[in-house]
Amino acid sequence: MLSLQAVTKRYGALTALDGVSLDIARGEFFGLLGPNGAGKSTLMSLVAGLRSPEAGTITLDGRPLADRTALGFVPQSIALYEDLSAEQNLSLFGSLYGLRGRELQARVTAALESVQLADRRRDPVKTFSGGMQRRLNLVAALLHEPKLLLCDEPTVGVDPQSRNAIFDFLEARARAGLTIIYSTHYMEEATRLCSRIGIIDHGRILALGNLDELLTRLPFEDEITFPATPATAPFAAQLAGQGALTTEEGTHCFRPPAGYKLSAFFAQAESLDLPPRLFTSHRPTLEALFLHLTGRTLRE
Repeated sequence: MLSLQAVTKRYGALTALDGVSLDIARGEFFGLLGPNGAGKSTLMSLVAGLRSPEAGTITLDGRPLADRTALGFVPQSIALYEDLSAEQNLSLFGSLYGLRGRELQARVTAALESVQLADRRRDPVKTFSGGMQRRLNLVAALLHEPKLLLCDEPTVGVDPQSRNAIFDFLEARARAGLTIIYSTHYMEEATRLCSRIGIIDHGRILALGNLDELLTRLPFEDEITFPATPATAPFAAQLAGQGALTTEEGTHCFRPPAGYKLSAFFAQAESLDLPPRLFTSHRPTLEALFLHLTGRTLRE
């Protein structure tokens, strides 16, 4: 449905997107996962038509994206008029897309009900909580019933209840056939919502696929954790040469290489009289892959 081919965007000496190619299928819930400054918002703004690339092409259904009415865009910063009511905001945005009269009124009412704001329809937006504003901003992007919805970190700064309400809303729209591109730096959001995920950093797509496909990119198949105590110190010293061993907050984490036999691990532990209950085996996580690909350096 949406195709980006070798798209590049620069801001002076900074290359925000570096030859990105990406295809999004109709009806897909696609997650764009990356740290701050990775290029997520730049990619969203290019698709939305807010900026133009220096190179490459962006097409929708095989055609250049000249008519943006096929898109709905939920920006990272809330885009509402605070002195207007919820109803007035939606009426304004709907009219910009050519909706009029009874059709506009019906869509505004349905939108407010869908995000549980019907009882606040006449209240100024400045009296709303951050979560309420986020939900209103979301339905404002859908009044014209677009083919494709772009969500650029739509849960920043919201409470858990509002975040869950946004998730439920988007999942229902995805089941109804809406194509969604969802950018985030929260692993749990991408894991819950997205059927396919692209990990982006420094303007490049580093990995692409569903969760199972992505996890094959890790150089280990299991994670085994156990407490870092004087009793386990000799065992940890033995493991250091057999795989990746890290220690954080009083816990060792051992990541054996592919093909490593866990029976050998537990045989070693048993030889040192370490009981099996000390050890917990985990399936690798999206967070582990994310940190493996993008590093652990703090981003501002």
